[in-house]
Amino acid sequence: MSRFLGLTGTSSHMLQWESLVEVAAIDVAVARMLEPHVDALGILAEAGHDAPDGSTWGVYAAEAPAHVLTVSTDAEQPVIDGEKAWCSLAAELSHAIVIADSHAGSHACAVDLRDPGVQAQPTAWPSVGLQEIPSGSVAFTKTPITVLGPPNWYLERPAFAWGGIRVAACWFGAAVGLARNAVRRHGKRSNPSSVGEMLIGQLEAEIFSIRSALAQATAAADGSDEYSRARAWTLALTVRNIVYSGVRRIQHLSREIAGPAALTGDVGFAKADADLTVYISQHHGPRDEAALGAELRSKVDRDGF
Repeated sequence: MSRFLGLTGTSSHMLQWESLVEVAAIDVAVARMLEPHVDALGILAEAGHDAPDGSTWGVYAAEAPAHVLTVSTDAEQPVIDGEKAWCSLAAELSHAIVIADSHAGSHACAVDLRDPGVQAQPTAWPSVGLQEIPSGSVAFTKTPITVLGPPNWYLERPAFAWGGIRVAACWFGAAVGLARNAVRRHGKRSNPSSVGEMLIGQLEAEIFSIRSALAQATAAADGSDEYSRARAWTLALTVRNIVYSGVRRIQHLSREIAGPAALTGDVGFAKADADLTVYISQHHGPRDEAALGAELRSKVDRDGF
């Protein structure tokens, strides 16, 4: 699908985000599968590596206290050992970029998931939302890797921030899909209510606000100005908070407009609603807002408003 959409490791962020919005509006789970593949292609390109033809990629960066993954770069062939949590579709994909730790810091590691040293752990995945994308843990036993960049390079890139906005674009696309469904249902009613019309007006305002924020972020990501990692991440936190709040509002309004019949009798609407609920749970909520506040306080202390 990434080839069909023209998405590569060097495609513009505008193309990436707009494509993912439209894909998510049609099928949230497909966008959830496509986004990390596009992310991985970009990481590989930044590090000066090509993805093998026909390969499918995930990015496993989430940390969990009970799961520790370490990298050893002492030998000629670097390897990773340990277990990584939240590895979506590990049994289905061919490759992944996995973040592992060493005494020098964190490392981005390209891994062939078909290697005998890789074992996806059996995990119950009872989720109703995104049920096609089980996200269990994976055990790595002296698994050969290609190290991408120096220690801590993955997190210190400005592009890490743009990747955070790419995920938010998927949330937005999922909400747009719900809104489109709800408005179509409302339009087919024999006597559409004025209350429904009012809610649709509120939908448009939320959608416009998010599109405006994403447009400004696209101009930054694709523009000629050099962004430091700190500056890019402040923008990403701002945009993600705007998108998250707006998406929750769009989801609520779409439910109100569509009515209970959509949630109980429309498989597409009910599934998209459940998928979006699980997807936006990735947002760090108050922690991200606190991080943004701390960034802005430091900026005010340094430069003033």
